[in-house]
Parts: sequence; structure tokens; C-alpha cells
Amino acid sequence: MLDVIQSLNYKEKLLRGNFGIERETLRVNEDGKLALTKHPEVFECKITHPYITTDFSESQIELITPTLHTLEEVYSFLNSIYDITALELKDEYLWPQSMPCDIPEDDLIPIADYGKCSSGSVASDYRKKLLKKYGGKKQLISGIHYNFSFREDLIEDLYKKLGKNESYRDFRDDLYLKVVRNYLRYRWILIYLLGGTTTMHETFGEKCVVDLDKIAKDGFSNNGAVSYRNSECGYKNPIDLYPNYESVKGYVESVYKFIDDKMIDSHKELYTQIRLKAYDNNKFLESLLKDGINYLEIRSIDINPFNKVGISLEDLNFINLFTLYLLTKEESNYKSWQEEAQNNQNIISIYGQMDVVLYKDGKTISKESWALSILNEMLDMNNKLSLGKEDIIRGMIEKIVDNKLTYAYRVSEMVKEKGFIKSHLELSRKYMDEAYKNRFKLYGYEDLELSTQILMKDAIKRGIKVEVLDRSENFISLKKDDHIEYVKQATKTSKDSYITVLMMENKVVTKKILDDKGIRVPRGSEFFSLEDALESACRYVNKPIVIKPKSTNFGLGISIFKDGASEDDIKEAMNIAFKYDNTVLVEEFIKGKEYRFLVVGDKVSGILHRVPANVIGDGERSIKELVEEKNKNPLRGKGYKTPLEKINLDDHVALFLKQDGLDFNYIPKKDEIVYLRENSNISTGGDSVDYTDEIPDAYKKIAVESAQAVGARICGVDMMIEDYNREEINYSIIELNFNPAIHIHSYPYKGKEREIAKDILEELNFIK
Repeated sequence: MLDVIQSLNYKEKLLRGNFGIERETLRVNEDGKLALTKHPEVFECKITHPYITTDFSESQIELITPTLHTLEEVYSFLNSIYDITALELKDEYLWPQSMPCDIPEDDLIPIADYGKCSSGSVASDYRKKLLKKYGGKKQLISGIHYNFSFREDLIEDLYKKLGKNESYRDFRDDLYLKVVRNYLRYRWILIYLLGGTTTMHETFGEKCVVDLDKIAKDGFSNNGAVSYRNSECGYKNPIDLYPNYESVKGYVESVYKFIDDKMIDSHKELYTQIRLKAYDNNKFLESLLKDGINYLEIRSIDINPFNKVGISLEDLNFINLFTLYLLTKEESNYKSWQEEAQNNQNIISIYGQMDVVLYKDGKTISKESWALSILNEMLDMNNKLSLGKEDIIRGMIEKIVDNKLTYAYRVSEMVKEKGFIKSHLELSRKYMDEAYKNRFKLYGYEDLELSTQILMKDAIKRGIKVEVLDRSENFISLKKDDHIEYVKQATKTSKDSYITVLMMENKVVTKKILDDKGIRVPRGSEFFSLEDALESACRYVNKPIVIKPKSTNFGLGISIFKDGASEDDIKEAMNIAFKYDNTVLVEEFIKGKEYRFLVVGDKVSGILHRVPANVIGDGERSIKELVEEKNKNPLRGKGYKTPLEKINLDDHVALFLKQDGLDFNYIPKKDEIVYLRENSNISTGGDSVDYTDEIPDAYKKIAVESAQAVGARICGVDMMIEDYNREEINYSIIELNFNPAIHIHSYPYKGKEREIAKDILEELNFIK
């Protein structure tokens, strides 16, 4: 098999396929006790949520990635849904360990409640049966489930070379069954390398704890332990069951026999280390017979406490290599291989950190000798197939040679030093802090505009399926049930018509429409050529004016002279404006502060005062040096992918500073604030300050009326207000924006963070 795959010359393409991860975890309170609260309502219907649901208990969250084609994508998505979930918890954390936290007796463990969802009662009843049959504590043991299938074109090419007198479906099934059989034979090495459940809390139960050593005030273990989760103390069938893996038909028949013999109630109760998955898992056995194997699910993997999402990208890559090894590895004909493999699992799980002896085809072999043989064969496979993953395999070899490098050893030492609950709770808090620091980030999609990332995150949180249609255009689709919406750049939606967009884009038309509706706008003139504008420049000398392109966004090409300007400066500003449009407006400067009102539907979702780009002097560094320092802030970036934009010292800044006799080399005094622009756009380096709760409703009403005047459902209304605390309503609408950024409201520089994405999803009828 290896030589045949080598001849296909797939190289690194072999590492692509169809991958998905399910990560179980417990919600715990600040004392490390099982949280008895309800699953957060924001995640909506648990039984239909594609990404965030529950498992056995209401307190047991399950994070599910979609099927993706690279492990990097899967890992990024798992990071995102972890952060989304963690940030919705109130005074609670996600437990970073497979073995449970401080747990109550069975009658106090809350079973997952699916009552309000379709088929909810069936799911809840099933869990009640499991509680009665197996008890609740073992079912709180959590893990990582790794779902995979190979590239279909790989299987097709192998069929062309190796398929004989069998159908493609039978050939495909036989390949996956070979992987299953080999996985069961060699799973012990994966348990050793990834195992991390070496200790358990005293509340887990007297039966499993009684024979262990007390290694901390609340932690129990034994010398050599690797994975209690995969031991007799784990969640398993009362007796070992060995299905027939020779064919799909044989497998299905053996499962039916287990059911007929009352060993299990259904196929779901067969707790094997690797599972066959059907195309229709609701009719699992029938679908297997009819359609064959869809993909496989590996279930032996403990949660890695030292990684936020419970598994590292390196380990995921190793598992991928391991499955390729299982595909290429020739099988032995030893008849009692399943019983032998189960015995090896038990030995490794309880004593794997010691120099134990295992069984291979009825003969004894040392753990280290066999493990090194497997890993060296994997190195040979890596080299022959040009996979480029030698470092990952060699890292695993080091863990075989030195058990102190394993997660199992590290967990035991951590618990000895700090205790079981304390040590794991510290990790939970650390990961919560990391989630908060990255709250505006959607892993794997950092190339998208931040506003798009924010909308996608909120959709994922609420169980709305997200697909990126065009990354370069920030074009996505949102789908829930039969409802689908297409969105560009977070705020361009089906709710706004094309003519509405054109009206907002054209500032002359906008002003005319607003003026006709009795809404105040600045007075001004329109110029269609640079020559005409320059000839009229003398009319505006020393007058407070704004010069801007007719159609522009993000403050591009705008010059503001609040105290007037010379004729030369006015002409230079006109030259700048005509670089962005062939029509330029000269308008009166309106006194006051500028506020951005974000209108979504029939309400104002957020209000910001945008402080122009600025620096604060230290008496030593120049404006240029201070800008360089301020731009180092991790919140600042380029291309609307971070909450704030970097400050750019361009011609506009030079012209603005010139009005006060300054230049880039000026050294501001200590604590002296130097503004670098008059316009306050975040896109030009400004700072955002939330004023949503301070601005009176009268101004919010005007903003909504302004948006409605052009028929806009999602609109940025830029309003100048001299003093919003005065009884007299004193304002002017200076601009409407058809594609307002939402990240500046979601994550302002100062003030309350607003749930703008939620309002957009409500407007799109995804939230009722």
C-alpha cells in the first residue's frame, strides 16, 4: 500500500482531507465545583446548534467544529468557539481536564434539558436511561473526538490501482475497516502520547479512588498512570464487546446481536475507541448497510490541560500522520487481536509511564521497543511520501524515551505541587483571560475586516451556519434552517436597496433629501472641475469650511479648516479632494463635536464620539516618534482588521499641523495633546469613545429619521452637536454612510462595548 501511495506523488496533499473535532468540557464555578446552572440561553436550541451544545449533563458543554479540509482550519475554528463560549459564562469557567472537577452525587447532576427543542424529550429520556444504567459521574468524563475521512480522490486513485473484482463502495469500506482494525491494535501508543488523566478528584467515587495514592489534598493517582479515562475507571460498557470489523455487514450484524442479547440498548451505547460513522446517523445501522462508511471517529484522546482548546495543532498533525500509517500498515493474522489490544490499552492507561511489557501477536514486547518501531516506520512513511512532518514524529519519539515529556507526567507533577482543583482552575482562568484578550478576533479569519469577523462570531454563537463566499470581498452567507442571507462587509445586506446605497454615496443627493425632510444639513457649494474650484478659492479665505470629495468614505480626501485658512492652503485642499473624485464640495464648518450614530432597523444601536488622531507629548520625542510608539499598540492595525487603525503621517496631517505652525519633527511638551487631523474617522487613526447612553433620545430620533429619509435600514449617521445637554436641539447632519463599520461600536477605545452584530442578525430575522 505504501509503495502505491508513493507512486501517486500526492506529497503534502495527503495531509488534506475532511476533519472535524468535538471537544467536551464541564462548566465549573469559581471554587472548581460543577456548575449547576442552566446552559447559557444565548446558544439557543442545544439539540440543533451546529457548534455549541451539551452532552450528558446540562453542565457539560460540547464544542463542535464544522467539517474542514485542513487541520489548521479546524484548530482555528475550535479556538474561536472556545472563546465565544467562555466569554458567555458568568462567574464560571470551562474545565481543562477530562476527569471531572468537584462533582456532586448522581441525583444532583443536572441532566441535559432539551425540552424546548424538537426531539428534545427523546434526547433527555435517553440520558436518563444512561444515568440509571451507568451512573452520572463517569458520564461527566470529557474528551476529544477526532472525526476524519481521507481525500476522496486518494481513495479513487487507489481503487484504480488496487481494486479488483469489487465495487468502489466495497473497496472504500474495506480501506476504512482496515484503518479501524489497525487503530484498535495500535491505539495504546496514542493513549500514551496524548494521555493526561493521571489524577482524579476524591468526589469522583470511592470505587475508583479507594486503591489510589493521595498525591495532593484533593488528588489521587498511582505510580505510572497515563489515562484513567481509558482505563476501567473510564466510561465504558460493563463488559468488553468486540464487534466484527471484517465487513460492514458483519459489523452491523454483530451490533444487532449485542442489542438482542441485552448487552446494549442501541448502537449509540457501543463505547468503542473508534467508531464507524454513517451518511445518516439517525438511521445508523440501516445507512451503513445501504450507503457504507462515511467517516471515522477516534475517541481515545484525553483533553490536554496545557492547551486552551484541549489539543495542540502538533498533536492533531500527529494523529493525521497516524491514520495514514494505519492505512499503509500491513495487518497480522493473529486471531485474538481485539482482546490483546484491549489488554494493552488497560496496561498503558494504568502503568504506561513505567517500563511495562505489552503483547504483540501473542508474544511479549517492551513498550519502548514497540513504540520506537512504530514511530520509525512512520518516519520512513513520512520520507517516502514527502510529507514534511519529521519534526512532529521525532517529538513523539522523545516522549517515548523520556516519560517526563508526556502530558501524563506533567499533570501529575502539577497536581502534586498545587492540588487537583487549584492547578486546573488556574489554567481555566488563564484561558478565560486569553479569550477576553482575543474577544474581537475570529481565529482563521483574521484576513477579513474586523466588522465581518464580529458578525460571523455572533452568528456562530447563536447557531447560525456561516460560510465565507469571497474572502477578498468579505462576502459571507448566513443560514439557519431554510433562511439564508448574503452579507458583504457586515452591513451591506438585502435590507437596503441599490438606490438607497447610491443616495447615501452621493453627498449632494443626501443633503437635498434630508433638507426636503426638514433635517438640518450644512450649506455649501459644488465644484465639477479643479479649475473652477481654484478660481473660487478666494471666496473662502479665513472662513470656517470643510472641503471634501462628493463621494467618499473613511474620511479620505477631506480637509477641515475650523478657524479658516489661507488661499494657498484652500487650493492645496482642493487639489487633494479632486484626487478622490471629479466633484468636490465646499461646505460651512459646523461647530460642535461629531458623533457617529449607528442606525440598525428602527433604532440607534450605538453612538460614538470619534476623537481625531492624536499624540500626547513626553517632552522628549517628536510627533513622528510618538506616532510610531502609539502605532505599536496591538489594538491598532491596517485594513479594518483591528479595533483601531494605525496613524498615517500623510499630506493631510502635514497640512493640518501647518495651521498651527507645526511639523512632524515638533517635540510636544509633557502631557501636551497634539491633534493630527480635524476629521475624526477611526480609519485615519482616531480614537472611539462610546456615548450611546449619554446622548438624549431626541438626537437618536433625528438619526433614525435621517436613515429613513433615504430608506436605509443599516446606516451610519454623522451628526455635529454643539452641546447635547442644552435644551435647544442644535445639530447638523454632515453625512450618511451606507457601509458603516460596526467594530468601532463593538470595541470602542473607551466606554461600553455594544452588541451591534446581534442587532444586525435581528434585522435579518435570525433572532426573534
